[in-house]
Amino acid sequence: MDFSLSAEQKQIRDMVAEFADEEIKPRADEIDETDEFPQDLVDEMADLGLMGMPFPEEYGGAGLDYHSYAIGLEEISRGSGGLGTVVAAHTSLAGNMLYEFGDEDQKQEYLTPLNRGEDVGAFALSEAGAGSDVPAMDTTAERDGDEYVVNGGKLWISNGSVADTVTLFAKTDPEAGSKGISSFVVRPEEDDGFHVEGTEDKLGDKGCPTAELRFDDMRIPEDRLLGEEGRGFVHALKTLNGGRITIAARSIGLARAALEDALEYSQDREQFDQPISEFQTIQHKLADMDTKVQAAKMLMHRAADRKMRGEDYIKQAAQAKLYASEVSREVANEGIQIHGGYGYTKDFPAERYYRDAKLNEIYEGTSEVLRNTIANELLE
Repeated sequence: MDFSLSAEQKQIRDMVAEFADEEIKPRADEIDETDEFPQDLVDEMADLGLMGMPFPEEYGGAGLDYHSYAIGLEEISRGSGGLGTVVAAHTSLAGNMLYEFGDEDQKQEYLTPLNRGEDVGAFALSEAGAGSDVPAMDTTAERDGDEYVVNGGKLWISNGSVADTVTLFAKTDPEAGSKGISSFVVRPEEDDGFHVEGTEDKLGDKGCPTAELRFDDMRIPEDRLLGEEGRGFVHALKTLNGGRITIAARSIGLARAALEDALEYSQDREQFDQPISEFQTIQHKLADMDTKVQAAKMLMHRAADRKMRGEDYIKQAAQAKLYASEVSREVANEGIQIHGGYGYTKDFPAERYYRDAKLNEIYEGTSEVLRNTIANELLE
């Protein structure tokens, strides 16, 4: 197995890393403080081709392989965890739904402006009573002539309050369980009955609005159905499987940020007349942090490799997301410890990395669900 990056992958890494260092990191504290959607940074990323990295150029994408996309998202997340979620939800979830399950007209009309960064995408699956248990959703889409009438609500929707295009899941046959769920394209500005109830005041992941949505007799034309009726649950599972690779990338980006800051601080901070990096205890912490980050990267790229080859990657994506998400929290925790009392204050970003990292263990498959997935794959 060749672990070296191609010339193009190195170029992508260096370009996005430079953008993260020069544009994102100087704004990260401000984004965390205000929790405002950074539209100007999204526009700049669109100019760099970062809002449609893994999709073909014919649909306005950058045509990058999945390794390059993961590398790019890792660097964006190293700058800001919230911005990493903005890009991941927009690309891996909303964009991928349209690319994998939309027809040619839907790709041209809805995917292309997403990839160009002209529109922002969101993925509306979770509900108050239907998180990990997707078939428990209550949102319905009833056929009425050449339209569907949608009623219900969604919760925890990343980008939900700023999205121009939302991929929505609703029951077209409430009696059929998971086989009665279908997926649709929703255009908030065009579809009467689409309401944003508000956004969550979260522990971290600031800058990415997490919205509660409501649909009151919202009518959408039948040509907004993605694929066939009753295939929505399958669409969701396949999309989330690929999305787990990118949450691993977000996790790794945050872990790297925590490690890099802790390493720099340990060399600057002096106690007992020497930098604390000279103490073996600190050295061991740094060594463990880096080892975990490198192992997480290997799992991420293994899953990306299998996806690119067209091989089954359910277990590999689950393992990458599970391990990287827990590593991000562990490394961020050690970063705070190395900073000591300063790590517990907002004078340093160490505490922000910890708050941002915790989310990785919850969204797009909790650690508990991922362990079930891995076990099921092993037992089969």
